[in-house]
Amino acid sequence: MFNFMQNVIPYISGLYTLPWIVIGFIFTIILVHFFSQERIDRMMKRIGLIILYFFIPPLVFRIFLDTPIGTKELVFVIVVVLSILFMYLLAYFYARYQIKKQQLSGEKRTIFLKTIITNQGRSSAFVGGAMLAIPGWGVQAAIFMALVGITLFAVIPYILYHINNKERKAKEEGVKLPWFLNIYPWYFICFVVAAILLQKSTGITSRDLGDLGILIRFYTALTIPIALYYVGAVIHPNDLKTTELKKLVGMIKTDSSEHWSWVRQIIVLTTVITPLIIAIILGILLHFNIIPASWFSVIVINAALPITSTNIFIVPYGLDQKTTAHAITWSTLLCVPLVVILIGLFSIYFP
Repeated sequence: MFNFMQNVIPYISGLYTLPWIVIGFIFTIILVHFFSQERIDRMMKRIGLIILYFFIPPLVFRIFLDTPIGTKELVFVIVVVLSILFMYLLAYFYARYQIKKQQLSGEKRTIFLKTIITNQGRSSAFVGGAMLAIPGWGVQAAIFMALVGITLFAVIPYILYHINNKERKAKEEGVKLPWFLNIYPWYFICFVVAAILLQKSTGITSRDLGDLGILIRFYTALTIPIALYYVGAVIHPNDLKTTELKKLVGMIKTDSSEHWSWVRQIIVLTTVITPLIIAIILGILLHFNIIPASWFSVIVINAALPITSTNIFIVPYGLDQKTTAHAITWSTLLCVPLVVILIGLFSIYFP
């Protein structure tokens, strides 16, 4: 059995995993003929939580266990923190500009601001998981994933909670994340810390553990195709209708035109403005050999990732739920093909 696992691992790793996005999408199209979209969404939410808790952390543990952490990785942490901070500051000033342009005020202004900032988050735990399987990118991708997880589930909710208290004097009911999401960043970090301490104190890697090491590598390798299947499966087939696309680009005016305007602004920010600016800045740093190619690849691809489907869990903090849901769907449709192409190209030219 262990020989079988060892032989299968190369085929559930790296670029071999990318077709699982298409498989997930096609299977969802089949399922909607037998089950309601609401039932499928509930099922996919549970699957998403299973991936977050039982697959992503062990994969990150194995990566950190197999790779020594030194000064270079610590410097990368600083670069990632600065990159994430820049992304959210960019979202903040973009939101302020749009608020002034649209003359939003009162509660609508607050909801718009929070919705724009939160949807600047990235889907590192799912689409970004493919980068964990690329040789030379594993540790950098895991670091980015860990820091984005802390930002999305700890820092941003903390900020939104205090915005609610300050501007809306909201009651505490309904403004806190479920406990299982509140503890996720720290649960995730425990795997990172445990792997680093174990590696530093003993020097062992998964390859020193014999059959147990093979089992660990096989189980963690399964994470990538499972996560990418999830990404394809959460795309709503109904959103692919021509009429929906026309609403998005503004060709059809409806009673919800303001809603679609908000979705467009999020899409422009997350799929065009943010990745383009970050690619230019890091491209200049790469050109002058200030950062290595692997850093450029991981950060730029993460900047181009679709916004995370876990944003929907933060809706109780006062986000516009419909805008968030549509922004997630369309950013996934637009960005996943781009990310697949970037992973393929960067893994060859910027390893």
